[in-house]
Amino acid sequence: MANETKKLGFGLMRLPVIDGNPENIDIPEVCKMVDLFLERGFTYFDTAWAYHNGKSEVAAREALIKRHPRDSFTLADKLPTFAITQKEQVQQFFEESLERSGAGYFDYYLLHNLNEFIYDGIVKDFGMFEAMQAWKSQGKIRHIGFSFHDNAETLDRILTDHPEVEFVQICVNYLDWEHWSVQARKCYEVIRKHGKRVVVMESVKGGTLASLPEDVEKLLRDQAPDRSPVEWSLRFGASLPGVLAALSGMSTLEQVDQNTRSMQDFRPLEESDRAVLAKAAALMDSKVKYPLTDAGQLKDVCPKGIRVADFIQYYNEATQEVNLAFSSELNYYKLLKRRSAPISACDRCGKCAGLCPGADVPAALKEAEAFFEKYGF
Repeated sequence: MANETKKLGFGLMRLPVIDGNPENIDIPEVCKMVDLFLERGFTYFDTAWAYHNGKSEVAAREALIKRHPRDSFTLADKLPTFAITQKEQVQQFFEESLERSGAGYFDYYLLHNLNEFIYDGIVKDFGMFEAMQAWKSQGKIRHIGFSFHDNAETLDRILTDHPEVEFVQICVNYLDWEHWSVQARKCYEVIRKHGKRVVVMESVKGGTLASLPEDVEKLLRDQAPDRSPVEWSLRFGASLPGVLAALSGMSTLEQVDQNTRSMQDFRPLEESDRAVLAKAAALMDSKVKYPLTDAGQLKDVCPKGIRVADFIQYYNEATQEVNLAFSSELNYYKLLKRRSAPISACDRCGKCAGLCPGADVPAALKEAEAFFEKYGF
């Protein structure tokens, strides 16, 4: 297992590149970043078949695997469920990852980006969990898991179906903890109910929680003057019981230095700290463009079956992020579209008017749709 006293994980998905080309990774710079990370006693690295168009695994080979003893670190990799259209690709993509990385075996191996529709269709149809159990019995992987972007109900069903799963990677940060789309707290509680470990992703929410509004940062500084916004974010996820690693997608040597210093002598947050972070999240949420009122009461108010409150709240949450093109809510919007009547069905009947007082709700829906269509993947 990973080093239990060093909770920070190095996500190899935003590595430094040359000339803006995601496939042209700056390997000498990544070598410096990897060396510093290991020097500070951290050991958990996370890559995936899809990161940097396949070049993240190559960077792991060149900067980590070729240069450090295999037992001095742990490596997680992921099978791209979303790219698989034929059963034989399951084995093919797994072998590609082994070859690209040169790792010999993966300490942690995940089905990438599970949700209700990928699970009930692709994963079941192509026997992906069964394949992982076979690879584990062959010594090619050590621990079975999956990354997840959906609601807590779906997560509970998957873990009930597959008790062989040992860990789940989910979005966890203090802003998403109670958010409608991500359902971080609910998903965390489901994982722990099943007795599984948690790997935290989106610890800093794509950099959003590294640069806070002035009043939010003051709130945190008043509580702990020497603690940076990034340290607050990393410690939030790492402080939760059962967390194996809190990932940070570090892009520079400076970020590695700052993050490892922040987590070097890790101590879990106090209850008073968690209370302050809850206030910080509420303050940030108060700044969204379309604050909702009576959301629970009006959630299903649309006679056409449009999930109005969900669409608007997902939009609110997505546009809080610094890097809109990588907003985690984009994953959830795809699912919402499949579960809701289309926004085009709106006939401006007025039943949802009370959801956002003072706002033209149908116009807000159109705005949300245009945003997600622009940035969606």
